Amino acid sequence: MLGSVLALLLATPAAAAPTVMIGRFAPGSLAAWEHKSFKGETRYRLVGHGNARTLEATCDASASAIALRRKVDLRRTPVLRWEWRVDHIYPGLDGTTRAGDDYPARVYVIHDGGVMLWRTRAVNYVWANSEPRGAHWPNAFTDKAMMVAVQSGPPADPDTWVAESRNVRADFKRFYGLDLHQIDGVALMTDCDNSGRSGRAEYRNIRFTAH
Repeated sequence: MLGSVLALLLATPAAAAPTVMIGRFAPGSLAAWEHKSFKGETRYRLVGHGNARTLEATCDASASAIALRRKVDLRRTPVLRWEWRVDHIYPGLDGTTRAGDDYPARVYVIHDGGVMLWRTRAVNYVWANSEPRGAHWPNAFTDKAMMVAVQSGPPADPDTWVAESRNVRADFKRFYGLDLHQIDGVALMTDCDNSGRSGRAEYRNIRFTAH
């Protein structure tokens, strides 16, 4: 009997680790994503075909974002994973200033304070222009967003996808002293309005995982 039970356990596949998909884009649609314009319009569109489809973002002295309202349980899936690539950075910008608050690629995670807007907080993972990788600083326009340089400087190869992962629950605790049980949305932005330049980035496989 014991041998039969052990054989059954060994034959039963382990339960898959939970994954919350935010932006697979292949196949996909942007219908659930809301558009928010700050200055002009960054163009967001799906490119490619079938399982090779990705989200392309192009800006020309513009800044607008797309956001997906989605509650994610950080107790079960605290790690945000995504892949991105950029054509180029914006040399010479100081990201700690308003004039330099342009990035070829950004991924936001947002905790919504609801009617208590002062409780809203965001962590903004960016491909920085000059700030070193791993650096963090308050957003130049609001103290409710923390900027984190996940990548920095020109891409080694604009055609190569770069995979990222961040423990969002740990980051909110580190930057705000908040032990969050959930976040309420994710936003993406490629912007170049402050510097008047142009940029292009691609995003894919945005999801939350257990580890």
